Amino acid sequence: MSGIYVDHAATTPVHPQVVQAMTPYMTELFGNPSSIHSFGQKARGALDQARRTIASLMNIQNGHLVFTSGGTESDNLAIIGTALANQAKGKHIITTQTEHHAVLHTCANLEELGFEITYLPVDEEGKVKIQDLVAALREETILVTLMYGNNETGTLQPITEIGQVLRDKGVTFHTDAVQALGVEQLDIHELPVDLLSLSAHKINGPKGVGLLYIRPDILIKPQLFGGSQERNRRAGTENLAGIIGFAEAIKLAYNEIAEKKELYQKYKDTMLRIFREANVRFTINGQVENGMPHILNVSFLGVKADAMLMNLDLEGVAASSGSACSAGSLQPSHVISAMTTDQARIESAIRFSFGLGNTLEQIERTAETSVKIVQRLVKL
Repeated sequence: MSGIYVDHAATTPVHPQVVQAMTPYMTELFGNPSSIHSFGQKARGALDQARRTIASLMNIQNGHLVFTSGGTESDNLAIIGTALANQAKGKHIITTQTEHHAVLHTCANLEELGFEITYLPVDEEGKVKIQDLVAALREETILVTLMYGNNETGTLQPITEIGQVLRDKGVTFHTDAVQALGVEQLDIHELPVDLLSLSAHKINGPKGVGLLYIRPDILIKPQLFGGSQERNRRAGTENLAGIIGFAEAIKLAYNEIAEKKELYQKYKDTMLRIFREANVRFTINGQVENGMPHILNVSFLGVKADAMLMNLDLEGVAASSGSACSAGSLQPSHVISAMTTDQARIESAIRFSFGLGNTLEQIERTAETSVKIVQRLVKL
């Protein structure tokens, strides 16, 4: 059995067209965009064009984009930058218990600096209740940071409704949309958000490059100091080849959103059908309907996640039990733990995530292999 990769929520293979677009900027057009000679000016032109491409696809002005080293840096810049720039107004921030660790650990760091963080609970599908958010708002609340779509369960939060509430209250709103990019149509002009984080390697782009959208009237304190790159908001020579690849990856992703959503939903439905036909005991973690289609998180009751993943790997299937940033941790998923108190469900959660290179045959084989392993482990 050849290897099957169903862990695209962790990272994705780089698309061949992205590699092709990047290659000249690692060999021939290698200039520093800040240099005034012809090499630098060619690099600057390419950088500006990539920024315009992304801005046009996302329906925003290109000056509102800051390129970073990835989703983690984008989250850090959004949260810490907003907190430090606005602390005279207040030191209260609201987030949820199911955020990515790039947000949760950043908030924990701010707590050490004297900020107060409210961690909102979620329901059994992983959604925050708008009334809980409204009840948590205070006069001194300066920021709400809420993930667009969860990287472990695929649950989508009511970003538009929450954003409208926060606009009326005058509270800055940041969303980590890293996992939603490429499967959800992110039109910034239509989204009531002030800050939005993205990363290239989740959409078949290169690792090590991301971006942060910043609405023009939002105050951010830079976190890196040096040159005047990115309009003095993020110092450091731009990752030109990575940014070129990011622009190409976003272009490809936006052209294929409808087709991919339909295909990945078919994959998800196929796996669930095979699980049900085999009468294995499982629970879906996340939204049963209307979640992101490329993520399926299930708990095979009575089977520990580590044993399941080990056996899947031996069979040539690469899946996960949660965020790749927590790999190797003996702690159960904080996301599933926030959704339920059922320890058996928490300890058995497995995430399958689909993407470039997957076929229906692979998905069927993955589901059938999973059934075989579950049945064997349950007997043991």
